Amino acid sequence: MDTLALAFSEALRLIASADAELAQIVMLSLRVSLTAVALAALIGLPLGAAVAVAKFPGRKAVTVILNALMGMPPVIVGLLVYLLLSRAGPLGTLGLLFTPTAMVIAQTVLVAPIIAALARQAVEDAWREYAEQLKSLGAGPVQSAFTLLWDSRFSLLTAILAGFGRAAAEVGAVMIVGGNIEGVTRVMTTAIALETSKGNLPLALGLGIILIAIVLTLNAAAYLLKEVAQRRYG
Repeated sequence: MDTLALAFSEALRLIASADAELAQIVMLSLRVSLTAVALAALIGLPLGAAVAVAKFPGRKAVTVILNALMGMPPVIVGLLVYLLLSRAGPLGTLGLLFTPTAMVIAQTVLVAPIIAALARQAVEDAWREYAEQLKSLGAGPVQSAFTLLWDSRFSLLTAILAGFGRAAAEVGAVMIVGGNIEGVTRVMTTAIALETSKGNLPLALGLGIILIAIVLTLNAAAYLLKEVAQRRYG
């Protein structure tokens, strides 16, 4: 019990003193996860809206595939990206393996289906409500899709936050393609796993506290933003 209390106390001291190693890991984690979520949003939001609005053969199959990919195991994504970027892979000449860029690619592959599937559901609900109105105004599928994305923007924040939560908490894929190299590719989740196995509980606890605080803060901000928007715009 005393050991845990000492570890927790030391973790708080590391956070309060902005320990250099802890700060470097946190900043790299945020840079990788936020970049991946931004790229995934650029891919997932238009894709989800297109599937919701457009009529094409195989639309139901695409919907099922998007929903299924939301639960894709991270280690499988890590393995596929590893094979793609490895020396023998088609993109091996780029030398991206074991770099933050490789981690961004893996997280983008993981997060994009989540954002696309949740955006499809939100836009499809809005499409049922506004389809006749948009058609009467002469809006085509592309214009309708982007109009509904804008109209659903506050609901889509939830989709983006869900994607960030998946990216920030992910271990398997980034470990495979990043390698957990100190000062280069070590992020919060991989550092927590490593430091726990080494018995360095203060650093592991400190990173865990910061990770939880970041997720809670972002969710609280999104909730408040949605509440304010609903009061202002109805």
